[in-house]
Amino acid sequence: MPYGDLAVQKVQRFAAYEDLDKHHCTIEEREEYEPHIKAGIIVYAGVDYEAILREAEKEADVILWDGGNNDFPFYKSDLEIVVVDPHRAGHELLYYPGETNFRRAQVIVINKMDTAPKEGVDKILENIKAYNPGAIVIKADSPTHVENGEQIRGKRVLVVEDGPTVTHGGMPFGAGVVTAEKYGAGELVDPRPFAVESIAATYAKYPHMVKILPAMGYGEKQVADLAATIDKVDCDLIISATPIDLNRLIKTRKPMLPVGYDLQEIGSPTIEDVLQKF
Repeated sequence: MPYGDLAVQKVQRFAAYEDLDKHHCTIEEREEYEPHIKAGIIVYAGVDYEAILREAEKEADVILWDGGNNDFPFYKSDLEIVVVDPHRAGHELLYYPGETNFRRAQVIVINKMDTAPKEGVDKILENIKAYNPGAIVIKADSPTHVENGEQIRGKRVLVVEDGPTVTHGGMPFGAGVVTAEKYGAGELVDPRPFAVESIAATYAKYPHMVKILPAMGYGEKQVADLAATIDKVDCDLIISATPIDLNRLIKTRKPMLPVGYDLQEIGSPTIEDVLQKF
C-alpha cells in the first residue's frame, strides 16, 4: 500500500533494503515489504494492479498476493488464505473489506492461540461455521522470540508496537508486550509523558494505548517525532515489535531489541498440507 505521490508509484519493485530508500517508503510501507525482502522474496507494489501483475509474471513462477484487513485481491487466485486474530474476535464481520476476505477464504488460519482468550477462538469458530462453513481451518500459535532476550529480565523497558495494530487496529498491546512479559521485564515504561508533537496527537486520538509506543511514520516529520520520543523516554532498553528493523531508520543511545514471531501450526491440517495440492 503506497503512500505519497501515487502518480510515480504505479509499479514498484523491491529486491533489496536499498529499494525501500529509493522509493522513499514510510514506516508503514516498510512494515509490509521488509519481512519479504529479508526472506529473499521480490516484492511488487504500487497502484496499478494489472501493470504490477504483468511485471511480476515476467520473473516469477508463483505469485503471492499479500494484503491486510483494509484490502482484497483484484486477482483471481488459485488459493485464498485469510488469517484471523482471536484477540479481536468478531472484527472479521465488522469491517470492509475484511468481512469480504473472511467470507470468500478457502483457508482460514486462526493464529495467536497461545496468547488469545479461549472465548475469542470459540467465537471465530462459530462465525466460520455460520458464514464460511466450507473453509479449511488451520489453528496455530504465534510464539515470539528475541535475540539475547535474557537482557530484558527485571529491566525498565519501552515497548514499540506495530503502529496500525494498536492505533486504528484497536489493540491495546501487540507482540512487544507479549515478549516483555515472556522474558520477565521489570516495568513497562509509559511513553505518553514523553510524546512529541505528532506522536502526542496520536495518543490523543487513540486513548486506549497505555505503556506502548506505536511505530508511527507516515512521513519524515512523524519519523523524526518518533525518534525524539524514543530518545526522551527514561528506560533501560527498547523492545521493538514492529515488523521492520527500526535500527535502520532511528538511531538511539539505548539498546533496541527487535522481536520476531513465527507461525506454529497445531495438529493438522497445516499450510504445507493445503499447499500439497499445488
